[in-house]
Amino acid sequence: MRRINPFPFAIALTAALAAAGCGGDAVGAPRAARSAPEPVDRSIASYLDRTLPKGPGGTVVAARGAELVHCKGFGLADRTAGTPATCDTVHDVMSITKQFTAAAIMKLEMMGRLRTTDRIGTILGPVPADKRGITLHHLLTHTAGLAEGLGDDYEPVSRDEMLAKALKSKLVSRPGEEFHYSNTGFSVLAAIVEKVSGTSYERFLAKYLFAPAGMTRTGYVLPKFSRSEVSVEYDEDGASQGRPFDHPWAADGPYWYLRGNGGMLSTGRDMFKWHRALLGDTILSAAAKAKMFEPHARIPKTEAAYGYGWGVLHTKDGRVGWHNGGNDWSFASYSRILHDGTMVYWVTNQAAQAGRWNLEERELEMNQALADRTRDAD
Repeated sequence: MRRINPFPFAIALTAALAAAGCGGDAVGAPRAARSAPEPVDRSIASYLDRTLPKGPGGTVVAARGAELVHCKGFGLADRTAGTPATCDTVHDVMSITKQFTAAAIMKLEMMGRLRTTDRIGTILGPVPADKRGITLHHLLTHTAGLAEGLGDDYEPVSRDEMLAKALKSKLVSRPGEEFHYSNTGFSVLAAIVEKVSGTSYERFLAKYLFAPAGMTRTGYVLPKFSRSEVSVEYDEDGASQGRPFDHPWAADGPYWYLRGNGGMLSTGRDMFKWHRALLGDTILSAAAKAKMFEPHARIPKTEAAYGYGWGVLHTKDGRVGWHNGGNDWSFASYSRILHDGTMVYWVTNQAAQAGRWNLEERELEMNQALADRTRDAD
């Protein structure tokens, strides 16, 4: 399956953010989700009505600091059932998953269980000579030299099989020398989380990240999502591709070419809670967050850099952390203006319609417009 490298968008997104200075409930949704209000900002709603094409479904979230300004669905989460998308519809957040993996590593460092300067061999055991210099820092910043991917997302590969193939693979550059976006590197990080913590990747995230943040609807399988609350994905011809877990998954989530680098399921409301938690020290210390949002590795041919699981942009108002993600069908974008706490997240279950529109190409426009309106919201 094709995986979208999010960083061709970095040049335009950098320019846009620097210039800016910056229906109904889902059938079968949990009781808390059905009763929770959906805040709507009129300016944002009006903009989306003018901007979004007919066809896709999704969710748009905007926050000003700890205040949830807008959290509303658009279109249908399931066209066959006629289920509207809402603030609480569950979507695949795709490569935005990487920031959760990075936060797990930072949490383990806070716990004294590892250091980002550790070489992977100290955790994984003996590794081939060409990979002995790879550190966790290199994996977190896409500078380890590992390939973007090793195979299809849904290939039934175990953790140890993924690790064996990653360690045998040919490096695309020497460790620490160049930025090469690598899904493989973040799957290796997820395996390291398991080996160091002694528990599964998802259970570690659930206990140390999601629960403290109040995120009850984020995970692979632990939230026990019902089918009716999870969005169906559609290709560019509008044909249904099913829900994320309709593709081959293991009993505990996606197989290991996807685990840790993508495939996490979440709601717009939970993505706001994640932002809100990062505003304080609920999950990560100020020092850990400073490391995570430090522009460690320059992204080639852009003015942007990569931190730990986040792209980092410099604007006149300071740093902006962002990441997006996509697959053959869906697309999502998440950005946080670190200076003033403005957050924008949006996700769609159909990224494009052949020959008519492409929401991936409108990412910079939408992020800028939504951020501007969030800052101006009453």
